[in-house]
Amino acid sequence: MAGHSKWANIKHRKARQDASRGKVWTKVIREITVAAKGGPDPDDNPRLRLALDKANAANMPKDNIKRAIEKGSGTGETGSLEEIVLEGYGPGGVAIMVEAMSDNRNRTVSDVRHAFSKFGGNLGTDGSVSYLFNKIGIIHVAKVYSEDEILEIVLEAGADDLVDEEEYFEIITSSSNLSNVLESLKQNNIENTNAELTLRAETSVALDQEMSEKVLKIMDFMDELDDVQEVHTNAEFPENFEVKE
Repeated sequence: MAGHSKWANIKHRKARQDASRGKVWTKVIREITVAAKGGPDPDDNPRLRLALDKANAANMPKDNIKRAIEKGSGTGETGSLEEIVLEGYGPGGVAIMVEAMSDNRNRTVSDVRHAFSKFGGNLGTDGSVSYLFNKIGIIHVAKVYSEDEILEIVLEAGADDLVDEEEYFEIITSSSNLSNVLESLKQNNIENTNAELTLRAETSVALDQEMSEKVLKIMDFMDELDDVQEVHTNAEFPENFEVKE
């Protein structure tokens, strides 16, 4: 889990930089559009509810949100966004999963393949590394509540674990139970939450400083691709790994 936590922290830092130039909006709009295919009502569509939480956290204008929902649900301008999952191996033999949304599969696959080869990795076939990852729900809660209070609520709601991270409590749950845990927190007046569905590796590959920098480069490059939504790895960065800004 150390590898995931380290990359999550790196992503959060990077997200703050992206937000300043509006890049995060594009990704959130795509997520809303695809999620809305499951229905335009967030009360009946947990995935859309998560996407809307991201939109609100990014201070996205309501008109942008409305158009994305209409586009995805078919009540507005039609769209052809497709969810694409690509997998392969990066430097040091680490597994990398790339989640993308695109209106042009060939372009997306070509861009991701180029990223793998550019940084010493290779794009794999379907199933080559996906078996190493599980889809889970993650909820971050600000440390304005006691750990015991949060733990009692989430375990009763069926969460799997609670981890005391440096800046927040991290609640881990199955992907199917994420909405239930969020609702339990809401009913107990626990706010300041940030939730997402993500992929987490069952086993990790420990890296040294030099290889960590190489893996971070390929992940950063992929994360900057227009069609890419999320990048996941089973890399475990060293505890003293310094992220170069």
